[in-house]
Amino acid sequence: MNFLRNLLAAILGCLVAFGILLGMFFIFLALIGNAEDAVVVKDGSILELSFTEPIKDYVGKDETDPFGGLWDNEVGLDDILHTIKVAKEDDRIAGISMTTSFVQAGMAQVQEIRKTLLDFKSAEKFIYAHSDFYTQKDYYLATVADELYLNPVGAMDFKGLATEVLYYKDLQEKTGVKMEVIRHGKYKSAVEPYLANNMSPENRTQIKELITSIWDVMLGEIGSSRGMSGERLNMIADTLGGRTPEYAVKSNLIDGKVYFDEYEVLLKNRMGMDESEELNYVDFQDYVQVAGKKRLLKGKNKIAVVYAQGEIYYGEGGKEFIGQGLLTRALQKAVENENVKAIVMRVNSPGGSALVSDIIWREVELAKKVKPVVVSFGNVAASGGYYIGVAGDKIFAEPTTITGSIGVFGTIPNINELAGNIGINAEQVGTNKNSIDYSLFEPMSDSFRSVVQEGIENTYETFLERVAAGRNMTVAAVDSLAQGRVWSGVDAKENGLIDELGSLDNAIEAAAEMVNLSSYGIRKYPKYKSDFQRLMEDLGGAKSKIGEALIQEEIGIEAYQFLKEFKQITEQRGIQAKMPFSLNIK
Repeated sequence: MNFLRNLLAAILGCLVAFGILLGMFFIFLALIGNAEDAVVVKDGSILELSFTEPIKDYVGKDETDPFGGLWDNEVGLDDILHTIKVAKEDDRIAGISMTTSFVQAGMAQVQEIRKTLLDFKSAEKFIYAHSDFYTQKDYYLATVADELYLNPVGAMDFKGLATEVLYYKDLQEKTGVKMEVIRHGKYKSAVEPYLANNMSPENRTQIKELITSIWDVMLGEIGSSRGMSGERLNMIADTLGGRTPEYAVKSNLIDGKVYFDEYEVLLKNRMGMDESEELNYVDFQDYVQVAGKKRLLKGKNKIAVVYAQGEIYYGEGGKEFIGQGLLTRALQKAVENENVKAIVMRVNSPGGSALVSDIIWREVELAKKVKPVVVSFGNVAASGGYYIGVAGDKIFAEPTTITGSIGVFGTIPNINELAGNIGINAEQVGTNKNSIDYSLFEPMSDSFRSVVQEGIENTYETFLERVAAGRNMTVAAVDSLAQGRVWSGVDAKENGLIDELGSLDNAIEAAAEMVNLSSYGIRKYPKYKSDFQRLMEDLGGAKSKIGEALIQEEIGIEAYQFLKEFKQITEQRGIQAKMPFSLNIK
């Protein structure tokens, strides 16, 4: 009897303790919420703009999740653009101070931010910029400022764009680990890094044309802001005329070399303040909370914006990669929602699984039969990324968007040579002639290669047919633009792979025009699970994210990106509609 009494008391005590902890937890959440509500924006405030985290197009926070804010402090491009637009209309915000260095965003994302900042200035508000170091991407963004400054002992990079492609042929031969490559016969640049030690002339030419087109766009916009011609800017780049703060001032790349305290004096002068007064700064992250409560576009009728970002893999998908599960349901929800009158699909993807690309393509086709579908391409819409968008009624891309790469390939790892070197022999037993199709430990048979090659050719022909139908072109015309070739948005417009150069906002406006809407709201899809929800489901989501952050911090961003790319290579399954190499343009 005493045992049962003690057991019940212990259980009751545990329940009470759990209840107290749970209550404290919700009080903590309420305090967080109150802290967010307590953001004070005074008259004459300056919005501090500094991007320190990688920028995704969309982070898809679920506002109904009370735990989402505990770990998820990411801000998407959509949030950034919305916040700047709200600041433009906010009479309490006098201007913006930009202090960004090493912005972690794609060129098209930076271009969209830059356009929105230009629009901010149209409200007779100022933008000043200061940095200790400007990368070329930082500088491109910062030139939107009325005045642009650099630390006197800082530095800036202005020398033209370049990119690097890694080649693995020798590594494969030295390690005995190789990638068996099967590709469409004319698809010259596909998986070239596995087959050669050097870049082919054709590949070098296409990459040079791509980055030159992007550079020309950058120079045009920088020149417009700084009052300089493209020829003058190219001469400065060729002579490294901005390599020191002194040279940068003489070359008119910047307006002066000042320390941050001196920069703040300039801000006070611009505000008409005494030097002894304090500037009213508003942290951008805080102002995101304020802006998030304001809707610039309102109305019962909605334009749905469906985000597809990351590589394409078979599965559910999430904010890191595209899967058919989450994205097809998002498109279906947009179609089924009676208030949604048109759909915009935002694509930012280098491609991936050809099968998943076709599944999503089919869903876009079905959606288009019910409601107009306009497609907006972000940083990259290549191969499978282009595939999933080509069914749209109209396609927009930024001038700097990497577009096209119409082609397919298959890569299969093989360690036969390594296995032989270390004394491993694999023996297979099967019931039928073709039941043993492929072994990691044995050379690829001609019959297996033939079957895979047939699949590659069929998939490539299907891809061409999808593009031909979507772009109202002949298959032969598409084939002449294909072969894995990548284009800038400017060139893609000229050759018919897209319809218009423009931003996501332009795509939304076009969708509204197609259904004759003058007022409308925006409904975003999909909603992603927060790290807290993922933690509760499998105790792995938040842990893996924390682990990734620690690894990146220890080895650096570039080394971490290489590790991620190598991991993605080894995880590829099936026929790929994907950019054949990674381009880190800098």
